[in-house]
Amino acid sequence: MHSPPSPGISLQVFSWADVSPGPGRQGRVLELDCLHPFSSSGCVAKSLKDKEVTAGALGQPPSGSQALAPNSGSPLQAEKVWTSHTPAREHRTMSQDTKVKTTESNPPAPSKARKSLPILDPSGDYYYWWLNTMVFPVMYNLIILVCRACFPDLQHGYLVAWLVLDYTSDLLYLLDIVVRFHTGFLEQGILVVDKGRISSRYVRTWSFLLDLASLMPTDVVYLRLGPHTPTLRLNRFLRMPRLFEAFDRTETRTAYPNAFRIAKLMLYIFVVIHWNSCLYFALSRYLGFGRDVWVYPDPAQPGFERLRRQYLYSFYFSTLILTTVGDTPPPAREEEYLFMVGDFLLAVMGFATIMGSMSSVIYNMNTAGAAFYPDHALVKKYMKLQHVNRKLERRVIDWYQHLQINKKMTNEIAILQHLPERLRAEVAVSVHLSTLSRVQIFQNCEASLLEELVLKLQPQTYSPGEYVCRKGDIGREMYIIREGQLAVVADDGITQYAVLGAGLYFGEISIINIKGNMSGNRRTANIKSLGYSDLFCLSKEDLKEVLSEYPQAQTVMEEKGREILLKMNKLDVNAEAAEIALQEATESRLRGLDQQLDDLQTKFARLLAELESSALKIAYRIERLEWQTREWPITEDMAEADDEGEPGEGTSKDEEGRASQKGPPDLR
Repeated sequence: MHSPPSPGISLQVFSWADVSPGPGRQGRVLELDCLHPFSSSGCVAKSLKDKEVTAGALGQPPSGSQALAPNSGSPLQAEKVWTSHTPAREHRTMSQDTKVKTTESNPPAPSKARKSLPILDPSGDYYYWWLNTMVFPVMYNLIILVCRACFPDLQHGYLVAWLVLDYTSDLLYLLDIVVRFHTGFLEQGILVVDKGRISSRYVRTWSFLLDLASLMPTDVVYLRLGPHTPTLRLNRFLRMPRLFEAFDRTETRTAYPNAFRIAKLMLYIFVVIHWNSCLYFALSRYLGFGRDVWVYPDPAQPGFERLRRQYLYSFYFSTLILTTVGDTPPPAREEEYLFMVGDFLLAVMGFATIMGSMSSVIYNMNTAGAAFYPDHALVKKYMKLQHVNRKLERRVIDWYQHLQINKKMTNEIAILQHLPERLRAEVAVSVHLSTLSRVQIFQNCEASLLEELVLKLQPQTYSPGEYVCRKGDIGREMYIIREGQLAVVADDGITQYAVLGAGLYFGEISIINIKGNMSGNRRTANIKSLGYSDLFCLSKEDLKEVLSEYPQAQTVMEEKGREILLKMNKLDVNAEAAEIALQEATESRLRGLDQQLDDLQTKFARLLAELESSALKIAYRIERLEWQTREWPITEDMAEADDEGEPGEGTSKDEEGRASQKGPPDLR
């Protein structure tokens, strides 16, 4: 074992990273001051000298796994270490396997890992369940504190239990602040997990001030006033925003939001009546029990001294006032009149709130029903105005009734239209992909192709005895049976050849243009629903639109369809070969026409270029002639001709033309 050197060890760390191999390679030297070279900490970078050190001066880099390729990793990896004792200037060569880790490399793991609280996602499950946990202390303070303050018997009878519950709720309040310091927030759509930024953001909000105020140690006043003054803890009501946040999160997560809204409304009504009953009992005690018919009766009377009777009487009296039912004793004092007026105003506001909330819930329920199921009232009115026969009208009503009772949806696209495209595709894939993958021609296709096809599926429901398709009809869509049974029947509609069940499909050949198909795109059988049948419909246009982006998949599907037709003996090989030859000839002619069109375009471009060049040359020659004619001298005859032409506003164009044709005069 090595004895630890004395303090003051200076380390020189040489890095071979980012240098080229060879005898002339260069590196960088980092000088460190270490208290102990073998300790996990204590080395502090003193200076980083950008020295050029050759390999010959310090030796070759480590070999094997410690050797570093050029441009690899951090500049302080796979170092070779030389130590020197600073006071005595003694240099000691350390083992080549020794590595000095600096702040640029990963620090060594401590012997005991220090665990820190994780950062919570505000939209995650852990944060949601913590909010639900905070509902209990907030509701405890909201309901029990005011009750203890107004009913002295309740406070005195269970003092120890109240103290335990009080400080348990305070502990949860304190933990809630810790959770706040470890709850991330979104910045540009990315969750921020830096604790420093989270803390600085939280302390600058009003929530932090309210949380601190709700935990102020007002209980110390117990030392002066005694423990029977729960009103000192009314600052705990400042944590109510957490209650509202928990309710909002639960409303968005629950599968029954309307029922939760009604339950929340009833809870609010109970809290208001509870508070009002407590205030009524406190006012009765202040005015004097039994002083008149309005206040609480004298507890000296038999039955009215019990705590349960006191609370229930007060709660009943408050319910009568706030619901404006009446049958309440008339007030006799000013304080009683003021209390009644305040309750009446509160009742009016509460009644309006209740009516608005219930109307909103009913409207949401009706809107959801209309979104999931088609409105049959309009159809019924239309059939009545058009005098549709009773039998057909009954079938339509039964069809709507089947949708409502069995929760069948026919407008899934409209329901999911507000979701992003990718998320809508994932929802549709999770619901319908297993059904689509049963179709033989869609097997082994690309996943992205199936995802797009799933979005094109149209759910349809057929009534008993209703024909899905008839023999000879033009096939514009294929069907996949999701639920129910369909029969292949004869033309009489009674004789059954086969029964198709869930997971089977038909009509897939008619939506693919397969050469040599003897039946063309016509239906070859009558398909009738035996009961209520749920089908998925895929139209030919939708399939063509999707396959236009997947030509390889289209070829594979055509090959599978061709194999199916061969097994069914419905593929005319000669017609197929004729169609292929005709298609090839047509494509050859199209290629020839394209080539001829390209040649014509090239010739036209050349002619156009020559025409433009000729026009430019002619314009240049005309301009040159104009400049030359300006230099010609004007003779007396021409001047006299100009003078004679002035009264007639110049010579005519013909005269100018003849004059220009004479050319310049001979000056010799």
